[in-house]
Amino acid sequence: MKKKRRRIKAETNDGIATVVLDNPERMNIFDSSVLKEFDSVIDGLVENETVKVVLLKSNSSKGFTAGADITEMATYDSEEARKFSEMGHRIARRLEKDLPPVVVALKGYVLGGGVEFACACDIRIASEDCVFSQPEINIGVIPGWGGTQRLARIVGIAKAREMIFMGVKLDAHQALEIGLVNQVVPKEELDSVVQTYAEELSSKSRQALMAAKRSIRMSLEMGYEDGLGYETKEWASLFGTHDQKEGMKAFLEKRKPEFEN
Repeated sequence: MKKKRRRIKAETNDGIATVVLDNPERMNIFDSSVLKEFDSVIDGLVENETVKVVLLKSNSSKGFTAGADITEMATYDSEEARKFSEMGHRIARRLEKDLPPVVVALKGYVLGGGVEFACACDIRIASEDCVFSQPEINIGVIPGWGGTQRLARIVGIAKAREMIFMGVKLDAHQALEIGLVNQVVPKEELDSVVQTYAEELSSKSRQALMAAKRSIRMSLEMGYEDGLGYETKEWASLFGTHDQKEGMKAFLEKRKPEFEN
């Protein structure tokens, strides 16, 4: 029996886990089987405590992803649609909660679920040829993988309403202007720029990166006073660790720290 080709590939090197969407024939469309594959890849990354940063990329020349598989969705009843939405939410939430910082390289078309997954990542770098859209309204539905929530938090309610109500397309520079991406770079420089981000992050303490990511997330999920308390708890928990002691010692000795992991 012929082994099914993986459509999401991952490899780890020097603390950097590179995850590649590798279904270019269908522009990295996410059907239920691809979502399950993505979930399994994340399982492996969570278990690998040497990973300090995740780099998410696409192997399609046309774009990052065209989003969810409409051919599959067209067959769903309400209960099947709910389960599919929950699968997408699970992936986005895991990118947001379970992993070290996730840097995503965006190029070409970034549509529907692609925008939603990108919004769940920590640093978004776009090539100049990017086209962003939440076009679900044009097929009679709404974003179902967190788009109505994360997009509004990132770009503001007014712009999120425009994108979701109208299904408008934004180019890379428009996305940068509203804060949807961190940086726009020439297409030919995208790989080198995201690699530089990843290498810089991989030089940090994994424990501190994870604590920082959790604390920043809590600024959106907790009230202000509770968030401040959460930050204090995370900050204090790092004291006594190897990386805290090494980081402060290296600073005082004016040298580069050698973190444990």
